[in-house]
Amino acid sequence: MQMYLLDANVFIEAKNHYYRFETFPVFWGWLDEEQNLGHIASIQMIGDELLRGNDILADWARERKNSGWFLPNTDTNIQELYAQIVEWVIKQPFRDTAKLKFLDEADPWLIAKAKVAGATVVTLEAYKPDIKKKVEIPNVCPGF
Repeated sequence: MQMYLLDANVFIEAKNHYYRFETFPVFWGWLDEEQNLGHIASIQMIGDELLRGNDILADWARERKNSGWFLPNTDTNIQELYAQIVEWVIKQPFRDTAKLKFLDEADPWLIAKAKVAGATVVTLEAYKPDIKKKVEIPNVCPGF
């Protein structure tokens, strides 16, 4: 069984554009069903990011805070892989400000958790081979 770990932008864009809570409650119910089956989840840092909002998505995340939706990333294997991701990103030709921003967010932790769990990262970001001003998840994942 393949597991998928969702980036914050998947939740945010769904809420804002494609699957508004009021219009598509079935989508949000389906997400819960898939999470209950162990097919999808995210990490605690993504949950924390969603909780910083003051909207229906923050309420949704709050209701699921201790439900297994947002997985911890505290074990030694994840921390070691995170250190490898940091090292890799620092060596890449991204702008220093882009590196710092990426390393200060949940993205490298999401990648580390996915690698350790044998999961696939789901994000709305796209691979951009020549990008320097931002570190995108799809530009990092192939290295791990």
